[in-house]
Amino acid sequence: DVAIAASGPASDIELLVDVIAPGARAMSAQDAAAHGEIVIVAVPLHKFRSIPSSLLDGKIVVDTMNHWEPTDGPLEDFDAAPHGSSAIVQEHFTGARVVKTLNHIGYHFLEVDARPGGDPERRALGLAGDDEAAVRAVAVMIDRLGFDPVITGALRTGTAFQPGTAIFGGHHAAADLAAEAEQHLGTPSLTGATRA
Repeated sequence: DVAIAASGPASDIELLVDVIAPGARAMSAQDAAAHGEIVIVAVPLHKFRSIPSSLLDGKIVVDTMNHWEPTDGPLEDFDAAPHGSSAIVQEHFTGARVVKTLNHIGYHFLEVDARPGGDPERRALGLAGDDEAAVRAVAVMIDRLGFDPVITGALRTGTAFQPGTAIFGGHHAAADLAAEAEQHLGTPSLTGATRA
């Protein structure tokens, strides 16, 4: 049961939603936020603060955003973010439980690359978050979308799949993605990197 919202009225996106996401419903941002337990935030990173922080209180927020200086321009707080962009997103949505994922796959590959569980060509996606229950809930969603969820650990470990990393934009099986995350994070045995 999926709701989709944009910055304007629901009526502005009804036809688009019907075409690209049959079965989903166009709603206002406020109604969509109240609609489900998991809210995927996919806006240009420099605009995420336009979403009132209290709107997502109590929700699991999937952060799909990336800092792209060529399009976003320099964003001082993100340029100097040692724990990654999602840590700053979590600071804004203080009442939500942020999980970073879906930022390292192009939207067009979500349908093309989806495979049933056990398929040897199934692609893995990394997940990072500080709330274990929230991460597990998002891992179930990722699995249902047709991908192997690989939990790298705390939200700060999401730096392993931000732009410029081997994971970002790559196509990895679960074991390979976990190994890349371990290498990026500099931990010989990343205990949090597990196939969910």
